[in-house]
Amino acid sequence: LTSMGPCGRNKIIINHLGKIIITNDAATMLRELEIVHPAVKVLVMATEQQKIDMGDGTNLVLILAGELLYLSEKLLALGLSPVEIIQGYNMAKNFTLKELDSMCIDEITDKHDMEELIKVIKPVISSKQYGSEDILSELIAEAVSHVLPDKSNFFNVDSIRVVKVMGGSLPNSTVVKGMVFNREPEGHLKSLAQGEKHKVAVFTCPIDIANTETKGTVLLHNAQEMLDFTKGEEKQLDTMIKELADAGIRCVIAGSGVGELALHYLNRYGILVLKVPSKFELRRVCRVCGATPIPRLGAPTPEEVGIVETVKTKEIGGNRVTIFKQEDDEITRTATIILRGATQNNLDDIERAIDDGVAAIKGLMKPDGGKLLPGAGATEIDLVSRITQYGERTPGLLQLAIKQFAVAFEVVPRTLAETAGLNVNEVLPNLYATHTRAESDSEESNKEKIYQGVDIDGESAEGVKDAREEGIYDLLAAKKFAINVATEAATTVLSID
Repeated sequence: LTSMGPCGRNKIIINHLGKIIITNDAATMLRELEIVHPAVKVLVMATEQQKIDMGDGTNLVLILAGELLYLSEKLLALGLSPVEIIQGYNMAKNFTLKELDSMCIDEITDKHDMEELIKVIKPVISSKQYGSEDILSELIAEAVSHVLPDKSNFFNVDSIRVVKVMGGSLPNSTVVKGMVFNREPEGHLKSLAQGEKHKVAVFTCPIDIANTETKGTVLLHNAQEMLDFTKGEEKQLDTMIKELADAGIRCVIAGSGVGELALHYLNRYGILVLKVPSKFELRRVCRVCGATPIPRLGAPTPEEVGIVETVKTKEIGGNRVTIFKQEDDEITRTATIILRGATQNNLDDIERAIDDGVAAIKGLMKPDGGKLLPGAGATEIDLVSRITQYGERTPGLLQLAIKQFAVAFEVVPRTLAETAGLNVNEVLPNLYATHTRAESDSEESNKEKIYQGVDIDGESAEGVKDAREEGIYDLLAAKKFAINVATEAATTVLSID
């Protein structure tokens, strides 16, 4: 619970392999813990789902579901049956989802504008890496702007890669329009000239003389036969690689091994060779340069050839890396963020924050994704009063369940205030006071009240501040999804005998 929000504490987890993980991302923590309790597993599955679909808000799911269950205990003590509680929770949930639509305060119209993208990414990052959100959100926005096609709203999270290089510090991080590999090319040729388009062939088979399946015995009669024995093989390879060179191929990417002899000929014809042992990376390279992986040796057909503009080997922090880069006008389907940092744990955690920021963009591309709610716990505090009023209007026992559903939301601003070291007993009443709708006030000033959230920097005396001025927003799509999943998880546990 304490890991929620910008001031949330990190946790150290040592998993069964002895790997140390330091993070405050709920989904990561739960994935690494070995959970035995079946009811908890239901909640964990809910957070996993949130992680897959929205990337952010995993903490919210867990905390909300846990709180709903905690409050249902009181209801059961009062004598309500689980069925009634579930009914009440579901009514309240449907009401909440409807209310959220009317609470949007901003909408992102142009999904290709860097400024607008940063609006969505920044709050997500700052809840994980508070203090470096400006640098990181700019890196992500730049990477996203490289890969987003102009017209369509299709966005694949896989398009943005992170390469972690130890050393330096966060401000040294950069974005490359293309791919970065942490190894250098095999041959003598380490880079291709800039400014022209080079043809690339991607092979998934070993580049070597084909070995025979069976063992054979060869009888050699004289010295000449022995000299001629290997010539045939050499000739075969020579002609094959000459074919490649004649087809204009300047760069070969090998999915598996490259034979010594083959390497010799590739060097002789001035072809750059890069080994990419990972299948996934191979697929991504194909996406960067638009090539088709070829399972056989030999000259590729024109459709199978990819194009890349710059291939260069560069030293970053003592590591030699190879950069595949498309220059300005070429559209690339992949951008890479090169992260620099002092320790591996730190880099890992920043990478997780980036993954969440990128996933927020995916949420943004959903149908009602452009809509933003006020962040900093402002939405939740407002929901408490709205759902409570809805409960008042509901006859019968269900209203007890609905009111408890409302109380559950208070956990968000409370946690935010607690982790920031504010006095909760002062901040929460102040928040409630600012959110109470006065009969006399105009519609405008009532709208203003929605924006008041928890001030974690402690600048204002009341601990309350305007979320919109600070630029703290929550994605509507993510919030809806989280509330939905959390309620379902809680009701599932409740319905078990």
